[in-house]
Amino acid sequence: MLLRGAIGLVALIEGAFYLTEGAMSTPGLWLGGLLGLAAGGALLIGFLTPVAGVVAGLGALGIGFSVLAAPTPNLFDARLSVVFAGIMTIAIVFLGPGAFSLDARLFGRREIIIPKAPRRTEP
Repeated sequence: MLLRGAIGLVALIEGAFYLTEGAMSTPGLWLGGLLGLAAGGALLIGFLTPVAGVVAGLGALGIGFSVLAAPTPNLFDARLSVVFAGIMTIAIVFLGPGAFSLDARLFGRREIIIPKAPRRTEP
């Protein structure tokens, strides 16, 4: 829950930076801002966590490695913060939403049952 909250909040702030910078003039900035807001909000409430984690991670990596245009106040100025954000989003995608999420309420918690190995009989 803490990983989801941290990355979700960072994605929300970065999306708001995109939209306040005058994104209406450039469609790419406008789309990036809306995707950041949507992914950040989805991560905060735990809705479609793997999809939102991938979108937030790709956005952070795109900004950090200068693939996407960065807004003037930028949270991903240092490469180390981009690496940490990438690692945390990978952890979020693989770990899933957790018990305190909208996904758990809507779809139920998953239980992994490992079957016992079949007993071999000697001839």
